[in-house]
Amino acid sequence: MSKQPIYLAFSTQKGGAGKTALTVLVASYLHYVKGYDVAVIDCDYPQHSIAEMRDRDLKLALEDDHYKRMAYEQFTRLDKKAYPVIESSTEKAIDDADRITEQADFDIVFFDLPGTVNNPSVIKALTNMDYIFAPISADRLVLESTLRYMVVINDVIKKTGVTTIKGTYMVWNMVDGREKSELYGVYEQVIAELGFEVVKTFIPNSLRFRRELTETHKGVFRSTLFPPERSQLKGSNIDALADEILELIKLNGNG
Repeated sequence: MSKQPIYLAFSTQKGGAGKTALTVLVASYLHYVKGYDVAVIDCDYPQHSIAEMRDRDLKLALEDDHYKRMAYEQFTRLDKKAYPVIESSTEKAIDDADRITEQADFDIVFFDLPGTVNNPSVIKALTNMDYIFAPISADRLVLESTLRYMVVINDVIKKTGVTTIKGTYMVWNMVDGREKSELYGVYEQVIAELGFEVVKTFIPNSLRFRRELTETHKGVFRSTLFPPERSQLKGSNIDALADEILELIKLNGNG
């Protein structure tokens, strides 16, 4: 290993907040479009959603002529492999990440973690992150839950001093309409008073975020083997979010 990778998680305790989808979309965009080398540690037991998505992607890429051709053209052009998806657990997450980063150079290792912070192994994994991005939505229950989660990370984890966390941020996800309403400004004021930061980019609510590879060959959006197609990427703000994250973690221009 000649470079120190950044350990990053989209993490929250609220189910359905979009952390897994954001992990896949940003990882795929950075790896296949921006040229960074990434890996994903899937320790969200028992569903292991990203590892299962990779299995589905591979099955279609091997059996479907359309995706088989897409994969061949992409990996020939990029001259790089698909990023690894490691099925792990919170207990083994950091050891698995350290193991693969000793074998190859990565710029970013993404972690898909369970939502609970009551588990010592989850706390251990979180303390080893460099950056944490917590998806939030303009729903009072979601927001309150995520704020409690961030308070735990900041008060219990960061203030102990036994952590590598350099930054924690919140990300507006599943935003209704093309622009944020006044309600978001009220929420952001509360968030700022608590001392938390919100990234500038917001992710709109769209059915495309559920779209994976299908036998009907509709536009690719969420995949571990391919980046979002340009037609699907437009208006999703995934590209803008990825670029903002690169700036925040000071990796912009190093891909």
